[in-house]
Amino acid sequence: VQLQASGGGSVEAGGSLTLSCAASLHTFNKYIMGWFRQTPGKEREFVAAINGGSVSTNLADSVKGRFTISRDNAKDTVYLQMNNLKPEDTAVYYCAARWSGSFRETPRTRVEEYRYWGQGTLVTVSS
Repeated sequence: VQLQASGGGSVEAGGSLTLSCAASLHTFNKYIMGWFRQTPGKEREFVAAINGGSVSTNLADSVKGRFTISRDNAKDTVYLQMNNLKPEDTAVYYCAARWSGSFRETPRTRVEEYRYWGQGTLVTVSS
């Protein structure tokens, strides 16, 4: 199992970035996919998640209205569109996968609920 995150970089406040996570998962469409982020000295925190059928998504309050999670099951890829970025969004962003076996399971928000993790991609937002 491999999750390859990409798309990180440096932007000014108010800018946008789109992160991608390409997965090598059998039956990708039956995995809940999530994005988490972490800054030095802090615990990894939930950002967004989406279930296998894109029936529902879950977003952290801090990113609602600015970030959008989506997936393309034909490409085994999940995306995180980040708009109106703020300096406090600076972090290493990780994608994660949780086996669901269902297209409709409610997207999970806790780190311990995800088994597979990507290597992380750094997002830096300057003021």
